[in-house]
Amino acid sequence: MARKSLVGVVADELLDRIIAGEFPPGSSVPGELELSAKHEVSRMTVREAMKTLEAQRILSVERGRGTFVNPLNRWASLEAVLRAASEGVNDASAAIQLIELRRMLETGACELAAGRISDAEIGILHGYVAAMRKAHDSDDLAAFVEADLAFHDVILRASENVFVAVLFEPLHRVLETRRTQTSKFRDIQEHAIGHHQAIADALESRDAGRSRSAMDAHMQQTLDDLKTYVLEAKTA
Repeated sequence: MARKSLVGVVADELLDRIIAGEFPPGSSVPGELELSAKHEVSRMTVREAMKTLEAQRILSVERGRGTFVNPLNRWASLEAVLRAASEGVNDASAAIQLIELRRMLETGACELAAGRISDAEIGILHGYVAAMRKAHDSDDLAAFVEADLAFHDVILRASENVFVAVLFEPLHRVLETRRTQTSKFRDIQEHAIGHHQAIADALESRDAGRSRSAMDAHMQQTLDDLKTYVLEAKTA
């Protein structure tokens, strides 16, 4: 693997500080002189690193005022947004928006899959539901998350829409982080098992409307669980 350029390293380190909350949206970042001293690089390197983040719309330069951090919804780099969603300290909004995105894509994918999924794939789905139950009973969080993610991957592939799969691939790391976070709660695991069973049964019926509704209900439950068990707990 090629080594990152010095400009790339400085840009990444500054992005890490932004994601960690050191420079929240709307705040200004230090000037070139301060950053060059901190990173022990030339001002030219810092300037190019700042240009990199500006091109990704993470930073905005206001002539005569300084350089400011943009809100997450203005960022143009998917990789940066995913890093913020999985590593950020103030990520409640990103967590909710991730479920909203999943709801838009996965309900449609499930509807398509109802008419295209094979008997073998139906069997695999039921197998993953059984694996989730087993992991729940044995308190094996890693196995539960693995089976949960694999269940959804089968449906995405069964939709036979290549764009859906391509869109979801970069999300995998964030989804794994989120599943691990929420699935620590046994009540959430029980909810998920019930909804996954309902989705598998709906797909087995080959009823597109029922399948879409089953996935939509799962997404709503996921959102409700996130707000109840995770986000409210953080603010309590």
